Amino acid sequence: MMRKIICLSTILATALLVSCMGTGKYSTMGGEVTGISGTAINEPAPYGMVLVERGSIKIGEAEADSLWGITTPVKDISVDAFWMDETEVSNAKYRQFVYWVRDSIIRERLADPAYGGDETFKITEDEYGEPVTPYLNWSKPIPWKKPTEDEQRAIESVYIINPITGDKMLDASQMNYRYEVYDYTQAALRKHRLNPEERNRNTDVPTDYAEVIISKDTAYIDDEGRIVNETVTRPLSSPYDFLNTYIINIYPDTTCWVNDFPNSNNELYLNLYFSHPNYSEYPVVGVSWEQANAFCAWRTDYLLRGMRGQAKYIQRYRLPSEAEWEYAARGKEGGKFPWESGDTKSDKGCYYANYKPGEGNYTKDGNLITSKCGIYSANSNGLYDMAGNVAEWTSTMYTEAGILQMSDINPDLQYRAAKEDPYSIKKKTVRGGSWKDPVRFIQGATRAYEYQNESRSYIGFRCVRSYSGVSRK
Repeated sequence: MMRKIICLSTILATALLVSCMGTGKYSTMGGEVTGISGTAINEPAPYGMVLVERGSIKIGEAEADSLWGITTPVKDISVDAFWMDETEVSNAKYRQFVYWVRDSIIRERLADPAYGGDETFKITEDEYGEPVTPYLNWSKPIPWKKPTEDEQRAIESVYIINPITGDKMLDASQMNYRYEVYDYTQAALRKHRLNPEERNRNTDVPTDYAEVIISKDTAYIDDEGRIVNETVTRPLSSPYDFLNTYIINIYPDTTCWVNDFPNSNNELYLNLYFSHPNYSEYPVVGVSWEQANAFCAWRTDYLLRGMRGQAKYIQRYRLPSEAEWEYAARGKEGGKFPWESGDTKSDKGCYYANYKPGEGNYTKDGNLITSKCGIYSANSNGLYDMAGNVAEWTSTMYTEAGILQMSDINPDLQYRAAKEDPYSIKKKTVRGGSWKDPVRFIQGATRAYEYQNESRSYIGFRCVRSYSGVSRK
């Protein structure tokens, strides 16, 4: 019996040795380290986006503009590859966001006992019958046709009746989107390590066990139904201290058409620009920097839901940094305009962009206000309307020094100002110029700014997504 046990032990030991020296991808090749690798993936192009290959550019203008006398900080920078929307986000795409928020509110209410309590509009168990955190059941359609009395009340609850005209309209005040963003950058800083002994590598300095104070953004709805976004400061205690929460009313400010142009008859755009099908493919405007960020968060979540967990390496949608925007706009040639010519129109007199060609003459280029997205030719990166049409939000905080304050690799300077911060540090960089701007402001290097909570009839945005594949350059 002892002999059998010894033989069995020998067999097991031999099998283990053979398995360790196998020829699979974990093979040690007789003791040599060969590495562990996966299968390289060519990331498919996201819908409506083009790949801007990595590269470098001298950002800014070397000389001050002789007419306007504006100087722009100049610096050689390099950026990694990223996906970028071919065109600005359109009314149709932003309207999808608004309707998604509307439908999520309706589904919440259809599941609420106060509106009949149809529990099938929420999923509370997994496929094995185990309880899960309740979430909306998007596979169950809203009963738009022939709803019951309770269902009708739930649907009608997101609409209001104009007391003057009697028109039924979406209640914009209810279109609130809540989202969370984990700040990987702040969490990665050595000074924010949960273990104090990891915060300083200088072994000559005693470990400092003092509390680390962090700031994080949080949000809630108060008893009066108002959105409260605030920044709290507290001692660092867990990774959740880097999870920021926001609640944003995402309905565009359609009144911007009136407020931006006093003593003008822009009632048509006020009433129809965002909602009418004729303007569906025009760029969305009246969207603040905060709302644009909310759209990026929703677009990311919408993608991940659609991929059903098969998105391990997919990067989130976001606003482009100021450097990314200029690098993409100036094309492979790096010219001052997105097109090769130094002029704004062809030899045949056709304009290359939608801007304000003359003093008070907005229609000289064929448009009065915005134009449909993508009707002018794309630049060499395959991007449309990188000059004119609408100016575009970037992720970058605006400072006079601009790029000089940033790294020369993937430069950016981000700061989401809290409500109590001075208004002067709530400036965000805006690029590209718009339909209402003269030629100086549609040049690729020209910098401008707007406050993060402001919305204008001439500012829109487009999204980018970091490229997780292998760049071809």
